[in-house]
Amino acid sequence: QVQLAESGGGLVQAGASLRLSCTTSGRTFSSYAMGWFRQHPGKERDFIATIRDNGVITDDADSMKGRFIISRDNAKNTLYLQMNNLKPEDTAVYYCAASPFLTKDIRQYFYWGQGTQVTVSS
Repeated sequence: QVQLAESGGGLVQAGASLRLSCTTSGRTFSSYAMGWFRQHPGKERDFIATIRDNGVITDDADSMKGRFIISRDNAKNTLYLQMNNLKPEDTAVYYCAASPFLTKDIRQYFYWGQGTQVTVSS
């Protein structure tokens, strides 16, 4: 069992940066691939990025490459999402999740956090 908790969301102006964190409980964080997703109101949850258990390989959604950077610190059991040059359309609830695989497929993520709200004003 893996418990996840996101933090770092908030209200920012367009062009600003935020770093989201996802802290985990349990001793198995380093054995999971981790991912970030976001959900706009009334829409499905969208893939942002994923990172392999050892942090070496990552995969990012094309639409957010260059602005969003995923990383992890296994010693701290923490996953990060650095978000730069934020735009109003980035306003959403952001979720972290754990999977046995490095994948963009949301169905392969079995553990989820509660989400953190990011609001970007124009």
